[in-house]
Formats: sequence, C-alpha cells, structure tokens
Amino acid sequence: MKIQFFGAVRSVTGSQHMLEINGKKILLECGLYQGKRSECYARNQNLPYNASTVDLCILSHAHIDHSGNLPNLVKNGFRGDIVCTYATRDLCAIMLKDSANIQHHDIVYLNKERKKKNLPPLDPIYTLEDAVQSLKYFMGLSYERPREIMPGVTLTFYDAGHILGSAIVVLDIEDKEEKKDLRLVFSGDLGRTDRPILRDPDIIKEADVLLMESTYGDRLHEDTDQANVKLERIINETIQKGGKVIVPSFAVGRTQEIVYTIRKLVEAKKIPQTLPVFVDSPLAIDTTGIYRLHPEAYDEEAYQILLEKNGDPFGFEMVHYTRSVNESKELNKMKDPAVIISASGMAEAGRILHHLKNNLGDPKNTILFVGWQAPNTLGRRLVEREKVVRIFGDEYVRKARVEKINGFSAHADRNEMTSWLDCLERKPGNTFVVHGDESASLSFAEHLKKRGFESIKVPELGEIVTA
Repeated sequence: MKIQFFGAVRSVTGSQHMLEINGKKILLECGLYQGKRSECYARNQNLPYNASTVDLCILSHAHIDHSGNLPNLVKNGFRGDIVCTYATRDLCAIMLKDSANIQHHDIVYLNKERKKKNLPPLDPIYTLEDAVQSLKYFMGLSYERPREIMPGVTLTFYDAGHILGSAIVVLDIEDKEEKKDLRLVFSGDLGRTDRPILRDPDIIKEADVLLMESTYGDRLHEDTDQANVKLERIINETIQKGGKVIVPSFAVGRTQEIVYTIRKLVEAKKIPQTLPVFVDSPLAIDTTGIYRLHPEAYDEEAYQILLEKNGDPFGFEMVHYTRSVNESKELNKMKDPAVIISASGMAEAGRILHHLKNNLGDPKNTILFVGWQAPNTLGRRLVEREKVVRIFGDEYVRKARVEKINGFSAHADRNEMTSWLDCLERKPGNTFVVHGDESASLSFAEHLKKRGFESIKVPELGEIVTA
C-alpha cells in the first residue's frame, strides 16, 4: 500500500491523502487549501493528480478544509462514490453550496483587481452548479457498520466527536501485493471528551498504519468550565457598559455550542434572562436545522433536553435566528446590549464583516473570538490587537475590546490526543503525523517517540510512502 500526502501536512488546511491499494486509488478527503488568496486559487484550482483515475473518496467530516474541493474533483472527472456519514452528507449539501457562493464573490473581487493590471479574468474554482452536481456522488454510512467498499477493503466509521457526523476512518485491508492484512486508521479531526452536545470520541484499539492529526499537538486547552466562566464574565462586563458582544463564529459546530452554552447560562441565571442573542448567519441557521435532524449523535445531556416537552438544545426565549438581509441590517441599528453571533469564524467573509465595521469603533463593545485564527486573516489581526484594520477596502480604528476563549475548541489538545492513543493495545507499525502547523506536528511526533512510537514520520507535501 502506498500513501501520497497532497495536503494538510505541516499545515492545517487542504486535507488530501491518496491511498493506492491493490491497484485502486482511494482519496482520503478533498479539502480546500485556505490562506493567501493568490496562493489558494492556484493550489485549489489545479488538483495534483488526475481526478478521473481516483476510484473512491472517503470523507471524515464536512469542514471545508476537508470537503471543500469535492466539487472540483467531480468537475475534473471523478465518478466514484464519496463515502461519509449521513450527517456529513447533509452538512455538505449546504456547506459546498455556500463555498461556491463565496468563491463567486471572491472571483468577482479578484477579477476587478486583475482588470486594473490589464490581466485576463479568472474562473472560479467551481460554481454552484458544480457543487450541486457533486452531491450526486455522496453515499451515506452509519457509525460502526462495516462495508466492503472495494475487493479486499472494508470501511468502518467510528464517532470522532469533533462536529456532527465527524468520523474516525478505519480501513481493514487485504494487501494482495504485500500478501498481508493490515488496518489503517485515519483519525480525521479528533474531538474532545466531556464536550456539550456530541458524544466523546470512540476508542480504537488496533492500528497497523495510523494517520494522526496534530492541530493542537503542542498546546493544551483551558478547562471547559473555565471557558464557560470566562464567557459569563465577558457577557456580563460588556452589558454592564451598555455594549454588544460580537462573536465571529464558525457556522458548523462552534455556533451551536456557543448557543447551547449561553442557553445553560441563562437557565442558571448567570447572565440576564432578558439579554437578546442573535444568530445572524443563514449557513449557521441551516446547520442548526441539520443538528436537530440528527439526535442520534447527541450525548446524554443534549438528548435529555430533546426528550423534554418542546425541548430544543439550540433554542430559548431570547435567541433569535435572523435569516434575511434586512433583519441583519436592523441589528446594526440596535443601541441596547446584545450578543450577536455571526459567520465567518475567521472574519474573512459574510455578515460578520458588517457587524465588525459597525461596532469596532465603540469601546463599550467586545469582539469575542472562540476559535483558532489563521495567519493573514482579519480574525488573526484583531486577536493580535492591531489598532487599525481594513474591512471592505476601508480602514477602521479598533476601540472595542478584543477577547479570546480557547476552551471551545472542537479539536483534542495534546493531552487528549495522547489519552486517545494510549488506548491502542499495541503501537502502530507506521504513524504519520498530519493536519497541524509544522511546529505542532514536529512537537507531537517527538512527544509520541518518547511514549514508545518507533516508526513515526511527519511527511512533506507530495511525499510518497509505502506502508
């Protein structure tokens, strides 16, 4: 079996790993590379392999850095199955269309800049039609339901506890070329224990070949209870000043967790029960609807809320889901304290830009980040507390307070990943550390070596290995 690493190695974006097994090609993930606009466009547009020769694609979860280039894969000739959990398929149905719309707006902006330089226009990586076409190739599979996806290869999904539908990928392989049986485990993005809404990650006891994520391979998260206390403090301090809490939040997973946590703070009377909370993101609203469709993924606490009369884990009296543009604009006219949760999580696109533009200049307000901010994004610049930032081409002076809570991360940290790996009954013959900034991946690989992992490697982009 050969593995070639086409993305999310020594970086956290553009996840793509190609397996060659018994003369067949299986693509693990097909994510969009995210970063500087010019670099992203070329890298995403030009797939590093012939899409028509790929026999099957396996998708661990719906986040765009894992799924976002699937329409381009199909556009370029892929005609196999895209196998994922049912919840992942449902999330991709809205996320890939949203991604196509973002690309449309990005290419319009980019072509305006190119026209000024007398350069020819560019086409989007894919269109809305391409995104819809790709959905025809999705095939759902439940957790813990083994399925032979090609001769000699059986796939089983286990719950990764990261976002709704996220999966640990287990492939039991009869390697006919090497004349041996082996088990490949791909962690996907591993979630955390004792998090709200979703179940804890399933334990895997055997792996001959392991592809292990390392997003937080060199860091620890603050305790969940500390994150909740910090959220409570920030909300109360801001409303006492008469300000708003503006939360740039990822539409999938993070928004639902923040709403769920605020619901619990309201019920415990730790924040005012009359405080209006607005979820201002059509994608987040659609995502929340899909979360409601999949209670089979809930942990016991969220499930018990669902069983109550009219119980809704993501609803309470003062939460409002604003879908229309007019409703969104009305929020900027509000003078009273409120919490506004809006996408995108790194403040790179979407309605959050309008809320930041209208609220950055008021020292009464707080901009609260609840997720990792990639380099070169507006979110990162604000987290680093730059005094002047550019939004829609104009400069704005930041007077609002900026806060960050790390405890809401959906990724396991170093200790949590280590605890998960400690459940393996024997060390894998080959371990490949992926999906982490280079420093995080190298640090985590060294950490694992000290714990008895002997054959461990942090691959380079494009590298081919035999396992």
